[in-house]
Amino acid sequence: MMSKSYTNLLDLASGNFPIMGRERRRLPRVMTVAGVISELDDDQANSVSSDVPSSIMQDRIIIVANQLPVKAKRRPDNKGWSFSWDEDSLLLQLKDGLPEEMEVLYVGSLNVEVDSNEQDDVSQLLLDRFKCVPAFLPHDILSKFYHGFCKQHLWPLFHYMLPFSANHGGRFDRSLWEAYVAANKIFSQRVIEVINPEDDYVWIHDYHLMVLPTFLRRRFNRLRMGFFLHSPFPSSEIYRTLPVREEILKALLNSDLIGFHTFDYARHFLSCCSRMLGLEYQSKRGYIGLDYFGRTVGIKIMPVGIHMGQIESVLRLADKEWRVEELKQQFEGKTVLLGVDDMDIFKGVNLKLLAMEQMLKQHPKWQGRAVLIQIANPARGRGKDLEETQAEIQASIKRINEKFGQPGYEPIVFIDRPVSLSERVAYYTIAECVVVTAVRDGMNLIPYEYIVCRQGNSVSESNSEFSGPKKSMLIVSEFIGCSPSLSGAIRVNPWNIESTAEAMNEAISMVEPEKQLRHEKHYRYVSTHDVAYWSRSVFQDMERTCKDHFRRRCWGIGLGFGFRVIALDPNFRKLSIDAIQSAYLRSKRRAILLDYDGTVMPQTSINKSPSQEVISLINTLCGDVKNTVFVVSGRGRDSLSKWFSPCKKLGIAAEHGYFVRWSADKDWEICGQSIDFGWIQIAEPVMKLYTEATDGSSIETKESALVWHHRDADPGFGSSQAKELLDHLESVLANEPVAAKSGQYIVEVKPQGVSKGVVAEKIFTSMHETGKQADFVLCVGDDRSDEDMFEIIGNATTNGVLSSNTSVFACTVGQKPSKAKYYLDDPSDVITMLDALAEASDSPPSSDGEPASP
Repeated sequence: MMSKSYTNLLDLASGNFPIMGRERRRLPRVMTVAGVISELDDDQANSVSSDVPSSIMQDRIIIVANQLPVKAKRRPDNKGWSFSWDEDSLLLQLKDGLPEEMEVLYVGSLNVEVDSNEQDDVSQLLLDRFKCVPAFLPHDILSKFYHGFCKQHLWPLFHYMLPFSANHGGRFDRSLWEAYVAANKIFSQRVIEVINPEDDYVWIHDYHLMVLPTFLRRRFNRLRMGFFLHSPFPSSEIYRTLPVREEILKALLNSDLIGFHTFDYARHFLSCCSRMLGLEYQSKRGYIGLDYFGRTVGIKIMPVGIHMGQIESVLRLADKEWRVEELKQQFEGKTVLLGVDDMDIFKGVNLKLLAMEQMLKQHPKWQGRAVLIQIANPARGRGKDLEETQAEIQASIKRINEKFGQPGYEPIVFIDRPVSLSERVAYYTIAECVVVTAVRDGMNLIPYEYIVCRQGNSVSESNSEFSGPKKSMLIVSEFIGCSPSLSGAIRVNPWNIESTAEAMNEAISMVEPEKQLRHEKHYRYVSTHDVAYWSRSVFQDMERTCKDHFRRRCWGIGLGFGFRVIALDPNFRKLSIDAIQSAYLRSKRRAILLDYDGTVMPQTSINKSPSQEVISLINTLCGDVKNTVFVVSGRGRDSLSKWFSPCKKLGIAAEHGYFVRWSADKDWEICGQSIDFGWIQIAEPVMKLYTEATDGSSIETKESALVWHHRDADPGFGSSQAKELLDHLESVLANEPVAAKSGQYIVEVKPQGVSKGVVAEKIFTSMHETGKQADFVLCVGDDRSDEDMFEIIGNATTNGVLSSNTSVFACTVGQKPSKAKYYLDDPSDVITMLDALAEASDSPPSSDGEPASP
């Protein structure tokens, strides 16, 4: 068993923790991977990413969730188990939306405890008959994992409940987090036992398994993997209180696709990625993606639906399963409002009861006529908060029924027991309105079920309960996932008892034609956006996101939950110092163009002046007569000329090339098209307006440009203000000879025709015209402005400015999408590379122009 003092999460994340429970026989593998199978039996993070195609061509999907979609019960003779499909399970229903030929395998736990000596037989039985692979969690881990971390930490937090005191929600307990990690590790082992990484998709479900993507990605770099969260995702202000916030975010980002029910949940997740990890999302042709170390992680927004076939089949049986006529007689002459909720602290059941009480007070005509039937499904959690909620509900029911009850009439009918779908259908049939007042809920499909049941089906049209025009009314909380989809529902703030009471009165008083129109609108949506539509859409996006997996080069880096996979285009590779040094020695005329900030100077450095090492290296490179060396920067010419004053032969292009100086003894040249700076009088007041409104922003005034910086502002607000400012500037400067552009935490206005690309072309052209055409080009930069240089280099060979035989090394700093063909990881790598070139330039050239012999 796991030691209670075990706290090394890096080891846990790597799988290096003691074996928990009895060592079990592994399931037979169905994996086809080139290489040595023994490496898969190792618990270390060995990556399996064979380039050899699998012998199995058919795609398969492995669906992983906390619980398998099967019901288990002991045989009457207590010898073994009997299993059956759980027809209500979403995991089983989603198969309808997957390709018919696709095999589906399930990995999850059972809702019963199986003795260790039975686990092998149960595993084999479930695999053979149900294609299910059970994950058996040791009892101590299960308790801490599910009832501990999942239900005491994640579930309350994701529903906006902060642990302000030890008695309110429960404080963070690291041992529960360790159990959560350990449980996810066990799930990963079960997946690994049956996976074929070259052909299989993996689809992980819900908050119980949020770190599972990291365990699987460590083993299989190119695995096609999606994750869908069925609960809300809280705002960054709530989520950031979680002590393991970054570990969970990074684990989720090891998926290829992350799905949410609503845009709000996705927006909160993206905001957390921006504020905590510095990641920005992009929207392209309707798809949202996060660039994460060269991999694009897709963000899917799609609310789940219901299984139409299941509901309709129950409708046909409703009369047999449950006698609707009895309910009609019981509530004859009454207007029925219905609530169907799980018994938990976030479903707002008591708020609904208080609203019913308020309606009866405000509208006495409903006393003796209106009935609220509240069905409470058994609680899945436990704890003091739940006990208090149950006590509060019982007290409200007693008070309301005593106050407004009459002989043969109780305004509140409370059903506190499990209710089957067929029984729910009977209640839907007699209910004039369904009321959902949850204060926070991931989706909630009760309104969808109600709508379909009120529509009925063709078989039962002759039944009286389905005859006549179809109508339904819904009152839904604005804090639940299905609310945005139900535009005809009356949306309420459940905390506002008075407005919810008025909504109840409005719903049951509404004229029949209006009810019919709202019902028709809802039914059109619900019937077309069912569970098959949802799973088909999510799977298609998973396919699209993963389509380039086997074309790209991937490798994993990082420890623990800092692990991530670097994915790069096959033509984009790390710059080899040996290769560039060899080309450097062979060349006769060299052009070396270096960006400054983020390239030879780290962005995080407070002192922005170059180090003595950088000055020495540049001087050495400039001292080689074969070299033309330029620093090409967005900084002003005064700063650059002062910092690089010891480098007499260095060329400087300041302010993105508006000012150019070929060496310290030459004059500055102006390369812009205009020297009229009247536009500054227009742009500066606009920038000042946004600076005053955006805390942490500032204006930098250059000789040729104005730059608005928002690096120190709130990330979300700063980004939003930057977009607004850019739009504003483009509008007011439309007739001026300037260009407004956004960059990394900046918005800049500068004269037209000024860019690093233009100055690079000027340097190459000048060398060509003086008979010194470059046969070696090194261009290094780190941001968007440097991409102009990389693009010009690509075009220069086609227009003759550079020879087709020129050795070109366009290199970006950092692994990210770029027009450059090479990358170096950071400024220290750039310095190392320049040092290697400087070593090759140390010796003065010999008389024949070749480097002197060592």
